[in-house]
Amino acid sequence: MITQYVEELPAGKTTPDFTRKPMSVTAQEGKKGFFKAMVSGEPAPTVTWGRNMGEVDDPQIYKARYDERAQEHILEILKIKPDQADTYKCFATNEYGMAVCTAALKVIEVGLKKKAQAGMKLELEVCCCHQKKKLPPKKDGEIDPKLLELLINAPKKDYEKICADFGVFDFRWLLKRLNQLKKERADEQAKVVEQLENVKQIEVKPNGRAEFSLDMKLQDPNSAINLYKDGEPVPYGDDENSKHSLKKTGTKYVFSIKDPQPEDAGFYQLDVEEANVLATDFQVPDVDFIAKIKDVKAFESEDAIFQCVLSSPLNRITWSKEDSSLEHGDKYEITVSEDKLIHTLRVKDCKMADDGAYYAIAGITTSSASLKVEGRISSLFMYINKNLKKIDSVIAKDSLGPILHPAQLTLYTDAYCGVQFVSGLSDTVANVGERAELSCKLSSETSEGRWYKDGKLDGVTIIKDGACHRLIIDCCKKDDAAVYRFEAEGRKSEATLHIQDPPKIDADALGKFTKPVIIKAGENAEWKLPFSGGAPMNIQWYKDDDELLPALNVKIETSATESKLRLVKCQRKDGGEVKIKIKNEFGTTEAISKLIVLDKPTPPQGPVDIIESAVTSVEFKWKPPKDDGGCPVTNYIIDRQQVGRNKWSNLGEIPGNNPSYKDSDVNPGRRYCYRIRAKNSEGISDYLQSEDIPAGVLRYPGSPTAPKVVSAFKDCINLTWCPPCDTGGTKIVGYNLEKNKKGTNYWTAGNYQITKYIKFAVKDVIEGAAYEFRVSAINLSGAGHPSLPCDTVNARDPMIKPKFKDRKMKTFVVVRSGNTVRLNINFEASPVPQISWIKDGIPVPKHVTITNSDKGSQLLIPTSERSDSGIYTITVKNIVGQASINVEIRVTDDPKPPGPVELEQNIPGTVTLSWTPSPDEKRDDRLHYMVSKRDSFKHTWRTVADNLFNNKFTVINILPGREYNFRVFAKNDMGPSPPSESPFKVNMPETKSYDFQSPPSFIVPLKRRTAPQGYECYISCAVKGDPAPRVTWYRNNISLNTNTNYLITNVCGVCSLLILRVGPTDDGEYKVVIENKLGTSESSMTLNVRGINTCIRFKNCTFFHKEKYLSVHYSM
Repeated sequence: MITQYVEELPAGKTTPDFTRKPMSVTAQEGKKGFFKAMVSGEPAPTVTWGRNMGEVDDPQIYKARYDERAQEHILEILKIKPDQADTYKCFATNEYGMAVCTAALKVIEVGLKKKAQAGMKLELEVCCCHQKKKLPPKKDGEIDPKLLELLINAPKKDYEKICADFGVFDFRWLLKRLNQLKKERADEQAKVVEQLENVKQIEVKPNGRAEFSLDMKLQDPNSAINLYKDGEPVPYGDDENSKHSLKKTGTKYVFSIKDPQPEDAGFYQLDVEEANVLATDFQVPDVDFIAKIKDVKAFESEDAIFQCVLSSPLNRITWSKEDSSLEHGDKYEITVSEDKLIHTLRVKDCKMADDGAYYAIAGITTSSASLKVEGRISSLFMYINKNLKKIDSVIAKDSLGPILHPAQLTLYTDAYCGVQFVSGLSDTVANVGERAELSCKLSSETSEGRWYKDGKLDGVTIIKDGACHRLIIDCCKKDDAAVYRFEAEGRKSEATLHIQDPPKIDADALGKFTKPVIIKAGENAEWKLPFSGGAPMNIQWYKDDDELLPALNVKIETSATESKLRLVKCQRKDGGEVKIKIKNEFGTTEAISKLIVLDKPTPPQGPVDIIESAVTSVEFKWKPPKDDGGCPVTNYIIDRQQVGRNKWSNLGEIPGNNPSYKDSDVNPGRRYCYRIRAKNSEGISDYLQSEDIPAGVLRYPGSPTAPKVVSAFKDCINLTWCPPCDTGGTKIVGYNLEKNKKGTNYWTAGNYQITKYIKFAVKDVIEGAAYEFRVSAINLSGAGHPSLPCDTVNARDPMIKPKFKDRKMKTFVVVRSGNTVRLNINFEASPVPQISWIKDGIPVPKHVTITNSDKGSQLLIPTSERSDSGIYTITVKNIVGQASINVEIRVTDDPKPPGPVELEQNIPGTVTLSWTPSPDEKRDDRLHYMVSKRDSFKHTWRTVADNLFNNKFTVINILPGREYNFRVFAKNDMGPSPPSESPFKVNMPETKSYDFQSPPSFIVPLKRRTAPQGYECYISCAVKGDPAPRVTWYRNNISLNTNTNYLITNVCGVCSLLILRVGPTDDGEYKVVIENKLGTSESSMTLNVRGINTCIRFKNCTFFHKEKYLSVHYSM
């Protein structure tokens, strides 16, 4: 992070920055640890060190120093201890800014401490990072920035759900902009992340933790992972007891918040280094359950319904089964009522595997219930065994035989019904050392059973949990592979347990193997990796994905438990990725390491480009080496030879971060040749030799163009010019400006110091004097010839014709009599003009005050009277011209009302009104009248005429029988007067009002229906009521209005419900409830579905279950 202290940096100055950042370090307890950094900046920055959880100022523990040869700032930890595992910071500071970079220290404990803490993690990583820039607030009419951040990393299937939370229901217009942002974000992520997928937004889980996760493979495993909430850094740990924790399994990262509270709500962002990889919005609405979900029992192939009611509307809630979130689809149907209060989960086509606990999660509030799924046949057996003891009578017969009511059956079924397997054993596969479990479920909880194995049954755990029987092997061995059998009351179920032994690598050995192997050129590199697993093993070594085979420089030794690779006399080109692949019939595993071969750099790259060739100096540049030898180039060594001589002289070393050099010790006209060599910690490269570079000769620049006058004033003259075409072979360093006062014979300096710009403001002038100006260019050789002088210019202000500046100035002003009149007129004129005011063509009266200035004029009437009304004219005049403007001032007062209103003529449909004029009519030529009326039907006043300048008006559209009142107002520029009302009325007889409202009722009620399975079915009724009643359909007291499996219509009071394909789950009671503000009514019916049959066969009788009846066939 870089902070700049000033708004604009001076030329040549820079803020601090890191040319090489400190790297995270993993070190063994008791060893030394180093953090190294290289910085740049002008002026040179000061480097200090710090850590998050302590200080680094103890010289017995920490030593900070600067290596001038390598130009590195180093923090050395003399003897590492476990409590020094922390995040360390490096600060680079100068007067213009500060740069901060972090790196982590991981400590590997050894000896007795490690044994004492077996099974415990050795360190707790806490991510403390700089503050992240917050998202801008949402503006009216624009997209919420949070929405775009959430969509960038979300899968497409979640777009609709996320947009709905922000009130956006058509997001197609966002896709083009979203695709562009996703491409930019992907480019940022590619710098630090190799693979990113399975991004999941934050959800509250049934265990009470809020979690979000992603699968991510990092370019550098030591990259910093930072978590932010609303732009602020959030510390986290790897312990599940932490408030914020990170759990990493392979490439899967799971972030969780323990016991979330309302204050935990916010916008969370996850960054790797500086690249954002995930954004999620954690909302905690103020909501509770009015009605929680309840336990449900269902038969196989039926639907199960969970329903809850919230205290406040919510677009959606989270439905979960154990730890898995449920999505709307073929298996689960999730619906929400129109008022967003009732949320329903339908589990379709229930199976035995759907047994278990289900959760409804609203915000951070949870409701749970269980689903019990029973098989139809086994449930019927249990019902018969439990409730039916005798057969009393036969109540009906059909083609299948006698049909008996269940309550009247009498059967002695105990002799015929034994225990059955609800679910049997299944074949299982397990790895050596892992846990394996075999389980089955009986139809009776009281039945006992026994486990068998084709070999000796030992080292196992047997558990009976009601009707469930389980056999558990905690740590599988090869001889556990066998056929297992469970028997209960003469019934049995068996399955095979297969044991696999895939290749495995010890974690400690893998950690050592993955560390990069760093050697110098010509040395040998060696890797060794122990492994275990089922034989035979196939071992393959690779370098940069090319398989390595034994050769002169490649030695491979492999045994049953270990493999070694040795690369002999490695060179720089041999560096790269080294991989071992271990494979057997059960699987494959890989381990990757890296080989880094250090060497001296290759020569710097040419050509050598000349930047400047001056009289006293030569400056040139080159390109860094193509290969730095695995170490940064610390310095360049420069040698010089004067052409014509044999001796090479050493000019010294320069820093390696700037491949350029300026030689200031040259003679004019001489030619020089240079050799450049690169240097790193491993040695010095071969040299790059330049072509002959000539030093410059004394050559002055040409003349610039004659100065041009931009503007002239009495105290300043602004000039500009163009640079010379001939610069003299070197850059122009400045210009010298001279002036000559007209009437004198000498030139004086117009600028007291050399200016590097091609413009200048000359302020040392005398008002009214005439001047000439000329300019000369200056390069490294000196000043050239001056330019031609410019045209004579006078130091005086420009001549400006008077003009008024205020375009929105009012030209008509109304003032109440007695108030003050103030007119401000602004103008622009040069020289200073003469100002005059007149009223209606004559000078203004003496009580009118006029105040003038160079830029404006003010007219003031302290106490205005009606006689002050008139047209006022201001004239501004100087030697260039003149300008005038007129302003009309009207002084008036509130008008007095007109006389009484009289009915002059009353013809059917019209009324003619007349009134006495207002007393102000003779004094105010802008006074007029307005007429308004009110009838007894609307009871509101409505204007029927305005801008009347006479005392009579005929009102039309007068309806007989209604009562009318009239008003007449006098109006002027101040507004209307009090009204003058009419003393007469036109009476209207009273009318009767009728009330057609009625409570809801059924014209045609629902009727009982029987529908064949697989066909469509219509159910309809007719209703009436005023206001129109609200119609709600129910099946078995569950609302169907939001159920998409039914088509519900209401056309002119005819209400219909269509079932497109009748199934076994559609039978039951259907009810219609209609209601309005006057009452409620309902009608119900029963729908029977034909074609639902069940058959049970005993020794000498057969049961048929059809719809709601049982039939029995006897055989002798």
